[in-house]
Amino acid sequence: MPPGDARKPSPGDARRPDDAGARAAGEPDLPAISGLLAIAVADLGGAQRPGQVTMAQAVCRSIETGEHLAVQAGTGTGKSLAYLVPAVRHAVTQQATVVVSTATIALQRQLIDRDLPRLAAALAPVLGREPVFAILKGRRNYLCLQRLRSGAPDDPAQALFDARTVSAVGAQVQRLNEWAGVTATGDRDELVPGVSEQAWRQVSVTARECIGVQRCPFGTRCFAELARAEASRADIVVTNHALLAIDALEDFDVLPEHDIVIIDEAHELVDRVTSVASAELSAAAVEAAVRRCGKMVEEQAASRLRDAGEAAGRAFAEVPAGRMDSLAEQPAIALASVRDAAAGCAADLRAGARNTEDEPERLAARRSALTALDEVQGAADRILHAFGADIAARSEVVWMDRPAAPESSRPPTLRIAPLEVGGLLAERLFSRRTVTLTSATLSLGGSFEPLARQWGLPRAEPGEQPESLAWSGIDVGSPFDHPRSGILYLARHLPPPGRDGLPEPYLDELRELITAAGGRTLGLFSSMRAARQAAAELRERIDYPLLCQGDDPTSQLISQFAADEATCLFGTLSLWQGVDVPGRALQLVVIDRIPFPRPDDPLASARQRAVAARGGNGFMTVAAAHAALLLAQGTGRLLRTMSDRGVVAILDPRLVTARYGGFLRASLPPFWTTTDPEVVRGALRRLAG
Repeated sequence: MPPGDARKPSPGDARRPDDAGARAAGEPDLPAISGLLAIAVADLGGAQRPGQVTMAQAVCRSIETGEHLAVQAGTGTGKSLAYLVPAVRHAVTQQATVVVSTATIALQRQLIDRDLPRLAAALAPVLGREPVFAILKGRRNYLCLQRLRSGAPDDPAQALFDARTVSAVGAQVQRLNEWAGVTATGDRDELVPGVSEQAWRQVSVTARECIGVQRCPFGTRCFAELARAEASRADIVVTNHALLAIDALEDFDVLPEHDIVIIDEAHELVDRVTSVASAELSAAAVEAAVRRCGKMVEEQAASRLRDAGEAAGRAFAEVPAGRMDSLAEQPAIALASVRDAAAGCAADLRAGARNTEDEPERLAARRSALTALDEVQGAADRILHAFGADIAARSEVVWMDRPAAPESSRPPTLRIAPLEVGGLLAERLFSRRTVTLTSATLSLGGSFEPLARQWGLPRAEPGEQPESLAWSGIDVGSPFDHPRSGILYLARHLPPPGRDGLPEPYLDELRELITAAGGRTLGLFSSMRAARQAAAELRERIDYPLLCQGDDPTSQLISQFAADEATCLFGTLSLWQGVDVPGRALQLVVIDRIPFPRPDDPLASARQRAVAARGGNGFMTVAAAHAALLLAQGTGRLLRTMSDRGVVAILDPRLVTARYGGFLRASLPPFWTTTDPEVVRGALRRLAG
């Protein structure tokens, strides 16, 4: 555990750091944090768990000392209350705001609809008032009344869809118009059933496209502004990792002023921040920018940009898919032309804006066009500057993304992403706020170090790191008795997985395991191809219903799976982290192979190379850490309640035979482990009976 004696100024510094929950002068006479937690748990009808108490005390100490905290808390610990109670206490006593960031809509809804209302009511008598909470998302998540009235700018992407699709989008937009008259929040997630991305784009704007509350005729009724105003009055603001990243990385404030950040589902933080910090460029994006300009720029400037976009499309068509370590002459010329032409159009637009007083509709069209032009110009310029002479010294990676299916209408797209986001997080988040990061899976190979390095919190001896980056890690365990509740079966006798689909012995093993379990199986596969192959083959070999991801919406498939004990469900990445099915409907989790990144994954391969260039082990730092995280998430699907029992079967023998197998196994829950197939099948038959 990294040293924790470095301190930075914190609103809680008036308290004694060695007494979590101690009172500062002038604060209400409150119980210690364990007492507040006990009040909350009792009011909610639950029972305190040792891990929950330990976590709450650790979060409170972090708030008081300013030392960052990583907490691994297994399913069933009650970690939401463990961080919300100290967060609420700090917010109310210090008149401060605490931001809680999540990765999924499901957890946001749990916090806003269930946990926070009940907690606020339980603690109000002790705190002297009821804590206030709010949810805040990016502007793009709220319906824009101005866009709804004026209509969206021409979108050339619509031309890629057939008439039936366009008609369906029109019907959805009409539904959105009707919904606008009854919704109180304009929050897309509250629209059930939802609408397509194409339809939502017609009624929403990004922060850069917004014309501003002062100039918008709907400014006083704006859903996004109302949400921001509500958040500014809240003690606890629930948001998502993407908005947290935008707030940290941009030069303007998105979130209300706050001093404490709690990041739940922190295992997804790096991927979400990387996504926010990425950019892309295609010929279609250039054409969209030209169309948005319309007649607001000189025809010569628009024609120059259109020609540059068409030239870029021809150049991109010749670039092979995958990571680009060098930039050929023709794409480089095309990118420079696009950059310069987009800059010319943007200059025209800005010059015109200085000479006129636009109506809201024209102002909105101008802002939309400028946003598109700036994105095109910025992406082109960024890609051009990504190719330094020293590959090892590059900070970003560029790759060509083109559809695998020849009939796909998606255009070839150049993408660029940072190799690492740890430096950004260290500078823009950890050096400015006190942060708690928590998840059921943060310790990889028995250590917090792999993820801490990705966050920008490196291990250091006392005095060798900035005090703003001092951190500690704690694993508060799990209420589950893993060795008594589950078996980890490692199929050592199987051959190593191949590249040409699932080997026949894997299919035989799957059939025998599913038959012994009487269905009740969640199959987690490393690719959609493998999931579909297994589903097609096994539907002919087993007597149980078998669902495969892609057959229907994933939420519907999970509901069907949970409703019928005999049913099996096969799928890929979203099921590794998105399934919560307690009880007898899920007693066998099968993982086909270690989920390493694909060797041709541009970002992962570039990150491995960068680590190796610095003298590190790129495979262990990047590929093995990625696989360990997914394996921990996947195996975590088995036990969701104290009464659950079952088997996790991993068919890939490398988990036992390879040198890195120990690191991966150390990342998994401590199930009782065996390599004997007869023992496992017997256990499954007893469970099924």
